[in-house]
Amino acid sequence: MFAVLKTGGKQYKVQAGDVLRVEKLAADAGEKVQFNEILMVGGTIGTPMVDDAGVQAEVIDQIKGDKVINFVKRRRKHSSKRTKGHRQKLTLIRVTDILEKGAGKSGVKAAVGGAGFVAAAAVAEKPAKKAAPKKEAAPKAEAKKAAPKKAAAKAEGGDDLKQLSGVGPALEKKLHAAGVTTFAQIAAWNDEDVAAMDEKLSFKGRIEREGWIEQAKELAKG
Repeated sequence: MFAVLKTGGKQYKVQAGDVLRVEKLAADAGEKVQFNEILMVGGTIGTPMVDDAGVQAEVIDQIKGDKVINFVKRRRKHSSKRTKGHRQKLTLIRVTDILEKGAGKSGVKAAVGGAGFVAAAAVAEKPAKKAAPKKEAAPKAEAKKAAPKKAAAKAEGGDDLKQLSGVGPALEKKLHAAGVTTFAQIAAWNDEDVAAMDEKLSFKGRIEREGWIEQAKELAKG
């Protein structure tokens, strides 16, 4: 019997005994994990997932993928060029069991991605801001007037990310949804954060191509 599971934004067709490399999981070698996002088991197709199905696997080792060389050159206002290498962190696993039913009661640790965002962590660590005292209600006619975009962004405690090359309202909304609201967060990204954000938001190299990190460092200085 085979199954189709989803992990790290990718889909894998597997059966018991298969050994494969997946996006890094938060598990040590020798641990048993269970994938719960199952798109298909045998002849059963999920809508979109198959209820109570699972794929169990044993973690063999934490490894790195092949090195990828990336060259970026921008001919714009902030011109720059850069060459760097990247090795994606992966987890080597061996599929042990495929469960058509009963995955929810198996008691096996769920397979969770181990790659995190510096940006998301920075947002989580920020202390909650005290609520500003409420101002008196303005007349209805004035309430309908939209405030300037920059003022709105500053009021929410973030920066106007649209100042970055290639970022429009739609892309800015995606970044906010991922917990990225300031230039300082983007300026602090490393290679792993860039790769993870590319994967999560399907940027396909835009961060490096547009040179967001260098721009963010300059904009963060004010």
